[in-house]
Amino acid sequence: MRLPLLGLLLLGFVCGSAMAAPQGDKHGRHADRPSHVQLGPRPFFLVDDMADSPLKNQLKQCAQRGHFTPRDWSIGHRGAALQFPEHTVESYTAAARMGAGIVECDVTFTKDKELVCRHAQNDLHTTTNILVTPLAAKCTKPFVPATLDATGKVVTPATAECRTSDITLAEFKTLRGKMDASNNAARTPAEYLGGTANFRTDLYSGPSSGTLMTHAESIELFKRLGVKMTPELKSASVTMPFDGFTQDAYAQKMIDEYKRAGVPPRHVFPQSFNINDVVYWVRNEAAFGKQAVYLDDANTVADLPGYSELAGYKSMGINIWAPPLFALMATDAAGKIVPSQAARDAKAAGLGLITWSLERAGILADGNNGFYYQTVDSALTSEGEMLRVLDVLAKDVGVMGVFSDWPATTTFYANCAGLR
Repeated sequence: MRLPLLGLLLLGFVCGSAMAAPQGDKHGRHADRPSHVQLGPRPFFLVDDMADSPLKNQLKQCAQRGHFTPRDWSIGHRGAALQFPEHTVESYTAAARMGAGIVECDVTFTKDKELVCRHAQNDLHTTTNILVTPLAAKCTKPFVPATLDATGKVVTPATAECRTSDITLAEFKTLRGKMDASNNAARTPAEYLGGTANFRTDLYSGPSSGTLMTHAESIELFKRLGVKMTPELKSASVTMPFDGFTQDAYAQKMIDEYKRAGVPPRHVFPQSFNINDVVYWVRNEAAFGKQAVYLDDANTVADLPGYSELAGYKSMGINIWAPPLFALMATDAAGKIVPSQAARDAKAAGLGLITWSLERAGILADGNNGFYYQTVDSALTSEGEMLRVLDVLAKDVGVMGVFSDWPATTTFYANCAGLR
């Protein structure tokens, strides 16, 4: 029998922090935030995997500390999505246990215009079990099996599209979250739900896990876990206005749910890839808007804004720019990782910086690290170089925080570097 949601929240919180909660500290951290976190072996594996250097020696000494605390510099990207189905109770709880001081709920809406946590409005077919439930009949595009040739090679990939706006909130809450993946060679809906990357796991995608959440429920969970919050207003897959629901109403409703829950604006970092959403918050919700985050969707260095455009963001009242990892790094003539021109321009324009997303590229030592490390790929010769990337981002670029799919890594580094 499934536990009621409140029971799950309380169980996750109690089991995740078996230590007495502090009463706040000089850094203004939440009074109910756990005083100690569980990092597991991965950060220490990364240290061991580094080439000998002063940084490695510093981190090895830090690793012997044995006591690590939550840090706002460590941001849980969709929770702890390296191993846990994203935007679920279990993923969020894992992120907090690993010391993420800020945790993300990507926000979209259902058919009845209720806000829920999903990375995209149209991702239910890859992030939930909807295709093997009766709700599959309501999907925008039903499952179509792959066409294979005589050798089993895919001729036409399997397809489907299921949106949160296809179903009501009550229907949404009957689904279970899974790792974001699909099998393009699938001949059945059950096969389509596979395809998880080999550096992830389906171990936490069972029938008793993957608990989906509304945005309001995520707020209550985050309050219990003692973390700050960074909701991202997602672009709608439907035409806006949707049944009279305008983009501004959508942006406002997200903020209203924090106000209704009594969350101080300083504990919320609203985000969007849509600059109009960020400007809306700056102009209409100043207390929340002053730390609103403008996300950058650049795919290459050529897509990045120059100094004048970055300065323009600042003049609009935007204070934080958040591009992907590659945007803030480059290599010099000696092959050393250094701040990029975009990073220097953003600082000159007076913008704070946040970046995304660590622990999302799989193995680094194979020399083919794709999107996130495209500007520094040649400098990454081991898994341990991930910590050197963090060191450059913290000390040379000066980022405010780093999104990570496995926050233990960023929490460990932040503790060792003395970051808040």
